[in-house]
Amino acid sequence: MTNMILQIETATASCSVALAKNGTVVGLRQVKGRNLHAEVITRFVEEIITGAGFSYNNLDAIAVSCGPGSYTGLRIGISTAKGLCFALDKPLIAVETLAAMAGGVAGLDEYSNQTDLLLCPMIDARRMEVYTAIFKINGENVKPTAAEIVDENSFADILQNNKVLFFGDGAEKCFNVLKTHPNALYLPDFLNSATHLTKKAAEKFNNGDFEDVAYFEPYYLKDFIAGKKAL
Repeated sequence: MTNMILQIETATASCSVALAKNGTVVGLRQVKGRNLHAEVITRFVEEIITGAGFSYNNLDAIAVSCGPGSYTGLRIGISTAKGLCFALDKPLIAVETLAAMAGGVAGLDEYSNQTDLLLCPMIDARRMEVYTAIFKINGENVKPTAAEIVDENSFADILQNNKVLFFGDGAEKCFNVLKTHPNALYLPDFLNSATHLTKKAAEKFNNGDFEDVAYFEPYYLKDFIAGKKAL
């Protein structure tokens, strides 16, 4: 089934918008930096559609990374996606952020054939806490999404018999604790991207797996806790 899907990723410090046609990315705009999402998201959407020579009417669906992740980032991305769906009368596709991250790494040539390798995306939460899950290269989820505080005993049961690749901004702060285990591997400089939504978004579109635009909410995993203002 032919499809043109606009893909939005704002769950982490990366703000990213991609355009995919029939499962192939044909345009991308992204920037890494906290507190930039609201400033650039609508401009990225406009640039990526017009820059590729298309119009909004060419879109068949809007896909968005739905969390877990940054509370503010998720609100911005999902509000943008829902606004476009309402305005254009297009369906909304939600892709879980950690699954999209794992899919992005699984698609890299150096890992795609390593069927025994497990993938552990990590999103920075606070202090030594991360949002994380574990996947096989084929996308199968073997450890469900959770908020975990990382210490030297974390993932010990899985690392005992498996090589695990840790990546994402949560892994950056945790790997010094985990790297003492010989089966713990680390992928540096991983950038969360809207391109990682492509495969799952296309699958969901072809299966008609859409969200209720009116009632859909981000997958926060944890309640938002506002910081106190400085006196």
